[in-house]
Amino acid sequence: MTTNTVISANDLSLTFETNDGPVHALKGVSLNIEKGDFVSFIGPSGCGKTTFLRCMADLEHPTGGTITVNGVSPQEARRARAYGYVFQAAGLYPWRSIGGNIRLPLEIMGYSKAEQDRRIKDVLALVDLAGFEQKFPWQLSGGMQQRASIARALAFDADLLLMDEPFGALDEIVRDHLNEQLLQLWDSTHKTICFVTHSIPEAVYLSTKIVVMSPRPGRITDVIESPLPHERPLDIRDTPEFIEISHRVRDGLRAGHGDDV
Repeated sequence: MTTNTVISANDLSLTFETNDGPVHALKGVSLNIEKGDFVSFIGPSGCGKTTFLRCMADLEHPTGGTITVNGVSPQEARRARAYGYVFQAAGLYPWRSIGGNIRLPLEIMGYSKAEQDRRIKDVLALVDLAGFEQKFPWQLSGGMQQRASIARALAFDADLLLMDEPFGALDEIVRDHLNEQLLQLWDSTHKTICFVTHSIPEAVYLSTKIVVMSPRPGRITDVIESPLPHERPLDIRDTPEFIEISHRVRDGLRAGHGDDV
């Protein structure tokens, strides 16, 4: 593990005990994620993508192996506010304005009112929502609500952003636009991003590294280092290089299903 390693998982396993018997969510997962990486996790439903993300966030606790975040336990990283987390649903409080939703974690963390105001203004500009601070969630489209959710996760300026399929419920046009904006945000902030998705084009378009996972028990079947350039217009998806990576991801997903037991 280098000093630039943000996430280090070694032989990580997680088994849930249920009334119907044990459920093996993750098995033997080993992976290093370096500072500044954009890593997408892709696999079929129930393959452990979100469970792995939740282990990083100290929301689930492994039953085997080890995982560190910035060289410390996920619990210590959570207490140090080392990451922001964006869920599948925007999760905005309807009785709070957009600014008020972003303000909430800053209030909890004890930032001064002036600092809260500055950070809210900065992150709203970052996600192209300047001027919407006084609006309420119901006044925004689904895509705008997700951008507000991302702004809230960015407000306390953690270096690590964990994103659990944040654009899955949006239509393709909005999704494409948010993919472009997310790449711009990543480029301007230099954060490390871990991103769960079911979409092969989304994973290939966004990522410097694509982690392909198998059906339960969740294992890593392939880790693809993307050769695509840093600058990625949407029409890069029509290039032979993009299509070749997409085929490799699809092959990895098929191989994972072939190993299913």
